[in-house]
Amino acid sequence: MRTVNGAATPPARPFRILGLQQIAIGGPDKAPLRALWVDLFGLQPAGHFRSERENVDEDIVLLGRGAAQVEVDLMQPVDPARSPRVDQPALNHIGLWVDDLAQACAWLQAQGVRFAPGGIRKGAAGHEVAFVHPRPNDAFPLSGAGVLIELVQAPPEVIAALAD
Repeated sequence: MRTVNGAATPPARPFRILGLQQIAIGGPDKAPLRALWVDLFGLQPAGHFRSERENVDEDIVLLGRGAAQVEVDLMQPVDPARSPRVDQPALNHIGLWVDDLAQACAWLQAQGVRFAPGGIRKGAAGHEVAFVHPRPNDAFPLSGAGVLIELVQAPPEVIAALAD
């Protein structure tokens, strides 16, 4: 770390957060979520994802257009008796577009950020993803401060549209 005005600051960041990619909202039953987000708010259904391993059954709906489009995932647990409970908390996670996911993960971990198990992997929408853990531990004292944060590798067209 370097020092600026007597305070330690991390080294230069080798990646950029480009924008909001998604929000994920959970409930014990996603039908009321669909009624609000699709039927009343008018978001457009775009897909469905189910994973027994991740204990999630989700509908993917879209808000906006183009590179600034935001995915809203409406989730319920496949088995409410198992973890993870995607409906607790109800605002399950947020996803951020990042221009270089591998660099971001390596750099953030070197700064003490805790990541959830599983490393970089393919997410529900087909993009590579990694999750910043909501809670710190002794080895990694920085976290999402109670919020699960999904870092999502932006495709080239999103990078081009959202870059400075």
